[in-house]
Amino acid sequence: MAYWLFKTEPYAFSIDDLQQAPQQQTFWEGIRNYQARNFLRDNVQPGDLVFIYHSSCKVPAVVGIAEVVKGASPDPEQFNLHSDYYDGKATPEQPRWFGVTLRYRQHLNTPVTLKAIKANPELTELALKKGGRLSVMPIVATEWQTIIAMSEH
Repeated sequence: MAYWLFKTEPYAFSIDDLQQAPQQQTFWEGIRNYQARNFLRDNVQPGDLVFIYHSSCKVPAVVGIAEVVKGASPDPEQFNLHSDYYDGKATPEQPRWFGVTLRYRQHLNTPVTLKAIKANPELTELALKKGGRLSVMPIVATEWQTIIAMSEH
């Protein structure tokens, strides 16, 4: 099992939206960065745990946990002419973009803000703290446990 942090803008799709989705799960679509795509396609696996991080909002924070229930498959939005995520170079035979299916696990007791993460000396290697802009980032087990502990205070 691996740990991940997935960023989302809460006005587009929030942890509450995931909780209220049919069967409390969704296909994580719209990733259009090659490094994030490679993580999704090559590394994210069923059973992995994911922090849901609300970004581009008043108080950016880790707000909840999801579990990967289905590994990578082509993002269908890359083929949809009417989608913001359409990619004219992608074909069903050679898709360029992938997503995974997540299931809601829980909200954190207390959201862990970016400010709190940056202030925590135990999280010196966390990509998010270093200004990581990727929407999909790996998290090591010790970072996962530190953020969980921060949410319980």
